[in-house]
Amino acid sequence: MKFSIGGSLKLAFRPWVEGLENIPAEGPAILASNHLSFSDSFFLPAVLDRKVTFIAKAEYFTSPGVKGRLTAAFFKGVGQLPVDRSGARGAGEAAIKSGIDVIERGELFGIYPEGTRSPDGRLYRGKPGGLARVALATGAPVIPVAMIDTEKIQPPGKVVPKLMRPGIRIGKPLDFSRYHGMDNDRFILRSVTDEVMYEIMKLSGQEYVDIYATAAKRQIADAEKAEKAAKAEKTDKAEKPDGTSE
Repeated sequence: MKFSIGGSLKLAFRPWVEGLENIPAEGPAILASNHLSFSDSFFLPAVLDRKVTFIAKAEYFTSPGVKGRLTAAFFKGVGQLPVDRSGARGAGEAAIKSGIDVIERGELFGIYPEGTRSPDGRLYRGKPGGLARVALATGAPVIPVAMIDTEKIQPPGKVVPKLMRPGIRIGKPLDFSRYHGMDNDRFILRSVTDEVMYEIMKLSGQEYVDIYATAAKRQIADAEKAEKAAKAEKTDKAEKPDGTSE
């Protein structure tokens, strides 16, 4: 199913790729990518000869009904791995364990260090958890990846994608074996994550913002809420210029 989906995506969207030679023909590696669109997890595997496993929330695999079964089949077909977000530390620990399992099988593990999609196309601070901890626990090389223009194909909330060519730039592998076993040192985790994000920024050409994308999304939501409230207040005053109530 992976090949049929990948072939269809390549035929329809014709993604351009740079740096394919940086993907090892065999053996484990971590693909660390920026995250612009829901479709990122489909375009990257589509251009690779090897299977790459990304994590996805378990709800995508357990939804009831025909739609739920079709969704589960699709995610499994493109190499998505369900992660149970329940438990004391939620998805973080589950994602790390899943990533280590994939690497120990000698496969490719895909991860988005930002933790969520960019709300505005800029590159946000990487979270020093999943990526660095999997890399340091396993010694696997980290390959930076930049997705280009995928947010224009399928912006958040849009179901039908726009037919245009996305791009993918794949950087040279980064070796963090010198820190092997130091996956509990928060300063090392931060340093490793920042080095990877810097390489992604160079590949993508994105503006870098030194806050987490989740915080940026909250700021945007708060600003939209405040703007909506201000407009409502202005409308209310315009309808009742004397300030009286009914």
